Amino acid sequence: MRVRYKAVVDEYAAAIRNGSLPAGARLPTHRALSVDKGISLATATRVYAELEAIGLVRGETGRGTFVRDISLPAGQGIDQLALAADVLDLNFNYPSLPDQKEQLRDSMRQLAATGDLESLLRYHPHAGRKTDRDIIATWLATAGIAASADDLLIVNGAQHGLTVAVMGLLKPGDVVAVDALTYPGFKALATLYHLELVPIPTGVSGPDLTALRQICQSRRVRAIYTMPTLHNPLGWVLSHAQRSELARITREFDLLVIEDAAYAFLVSRPPPPLACYAPERTVYVTGFAKNIATGLRVGVVVSPAGMRQPLERAIRATTWNTPALMVAMVCGWIKDGTIRKLESMKRRDARQRQAIAREIMGDGQWISHASAYFIWLPLPAEVRAERILHRLMDQQISVSTAEPFSTSSNVPHAIRLALGSVSLDRLRLALTAVKETINYEKDI
Repeated sequence: MRVRYKAVVDEYAAAIRNGSLPAGARLPTHRALSVDKGISLATATRVYAELEAIGLVRGETGRGTFVRDISLPAGQGIDQLALAADVLDLNFNYPSLPDQKEQLRDSMRQLAATGDLESLLRYHPHAGRKTDRDIIATWLATAGIAASADDLLIVNGAQHGLTVAVMGLLKPGDVVAVDALTYPGFKALATLYHLELVPIPTGVSGPDLTALRQICQSRRVRAIYTMPTLHNPLGWVLSHAQRSELARITREFDLLVIEDAAYAFLVSRPPPPLACYAPERTVYVTGFAKNIATGLRVGVVVSPAGMRQPLERAIRATTWNTPALMVAMVCGWIKDGTIRKLESMKRRDARQRQAIAREIMGDGQWISHASAYFIWLPLPAEVRAERILHRLMDQQISVSTAEPFSTSSNVPHAIRLALGSVSLDRLRLALTAVKETINYEKDI
């Protein structure tokens, strides 16, 4: 009966999420549900209590049970709770090191003392000044990207880089292949620009490339969005063989490749970026949010020459030009070695946080990379992700369910834990609470 009860909860939850049961719909009475599903009245009552506990329905005395508006799933937006000072935030990653504030002060003092300050207050070329692009090109070379200033465009963060790629190179209705679990920011772009996302089945070591080939044979796929180095949320790093095969598929079916390298700096000596395997069709996007600070909205897009003009038009239409003051700080930090130092320190910090996670969570079924700032935690069959989310929120701990990351109708019961936004002591407290909450739910 316990398995049957969970199956009924999942059935209604899926219907609510996919819109089959729209917001405001009245659900059957408890008695009607028990007859329809062949369960006891007490079990029917428990089903509705569970759906209410995870925020999908609301019960109104004398009127019945109604579907709630879930147009923004929990964990998809920036909730006020996650911004409160007393919340342990395992939802968003904004890794910061103790001395970064002083580095920012020093950089601002140096900028104020330069004779070039007035030029930073004027319009710049849409793709950024050539002198700045030359400096950033030297930094990209350390990541395996052999790009000249003419190959890259400076944008307002990696998310803006993805936006520019979508706006400039895709059209509404285009079909884009994505991993079945992928970065929520690209999902949001796809919705905004009316792209159709087709999920590629995933494993612990990467996307199913045989399945991708079959998708391309049956659908007119225009592009693929991929994170080959430190995938968010699954943490994989594709091998040389996987990257070579992926490049072959993109050439065979003439796919545009959008490569997201936001977290790639955390991996020491990975294989070359996918842009090196299929340079004629790959748009490489990265930024300085994770390796420096999330408030520093500077990013880079590297593209083939034939794509530069539409990408520049998209920059002009969205932000006109690059954030000059922040770009000047970034370039200064590239030249004096600060960014290289910060990346090394953050790699050590991420590994230390992963070690804490292993110590507390044990050798379970969770998925990650030893240098990632996040872990993916599939839940036991009898545990529901929304219950975990709500119980943790009651303890002032913010996490994300699989809902924001999922591109298929089959949303797994799992949570993603961001490790980079709290102190090490608070991380221990939060992870201990997560483990205890899951164990408690298993025993109910």
